[in-house]
Amino acid sequence: MSVLDPHAVLQLQDVHKLFGDNHVLKGVDLEVASHEVVVVIGASGSGKSTLMRTINLIEQVDDGRILLSGDDITDPRADVDKVRSRIGVVFQHFNLFPHMRVIDNVTLAARRVHKIPAADARARGVDLLTRFGLGDKVDDYPDRLSGGQQQRVAIVRAILTDPELLLLDEITSALDPQLVGEVLDLVRSLKDAGSTILMATHEMSFARGVADRIVFMHQGRILEQGSPEEILDHPREEATREFLSRVMHR
Repeated sequence: MSVLDPHAVLQLQDVHKLFGDNHVLKGVDLEVASHEVVVVIGASGSGKSTLMRTINLIEQVDDGRILLSGDDITDPRADVDKVRSRIGVVFQHFNLFPHMRVIDNVTLAARRVHKIPAADARARGVDLLTRFGLGDKVDDYPDRLSGGQQQRVAIVRAILTDPELLLLDEITSALDPQLVGEVLDLVRSLKDAGSTILMATHEMSFARGVADRIVFMHQGRILEQGSPEEILDHPREEATREFLSRVMHR
């Protein structure tokens, strides 16, 4: 895919990020097409989370550009809040407000940022929570939920306003193993519904089942990318083979 593909939802062009002398992202080029699920894999410290944080403008890039549906969101004149309102983000820690009921957590951004009427936001929130097995938790507080339920609530919150792009950063890493499956089932349903997703994960079997394309990051660069079969079964690079031998044989 060309870096200049006009139909891409997300484009990173020669993106660099430094923290002091630590060059974390070293010229990353990446695209995510509409309705595509791209899974980023790589060892801790390879730059996956920093990549996600630059796309959501939590971190500013030091060089290069990031485009969202053709708009340069790294332009200093870009409205950060408007950009973030177009992106749904779920991190490994759920970040739910403990003093707010589930439905209020889910609808807060819809009401405050997108100015959706409260009744409409609640109706959509209840519908999504019910669809994903949380209909009986609408008025509970987060501390009444399991970790898997909290993470599903966080995902519902992220998709409530139909974002152009969904970023999922290691969303199962803080969960007990028995809760991982229920969260990954929800991601599969989002894929089936046509969501555009960029996600980082250590769950290789899940990556194989859900990804349209897998990207392997190593020391701040994209070392190779391709179909799940190409990357997981026939990797070209030695670093990819070493990484996969570690994570797939634990």
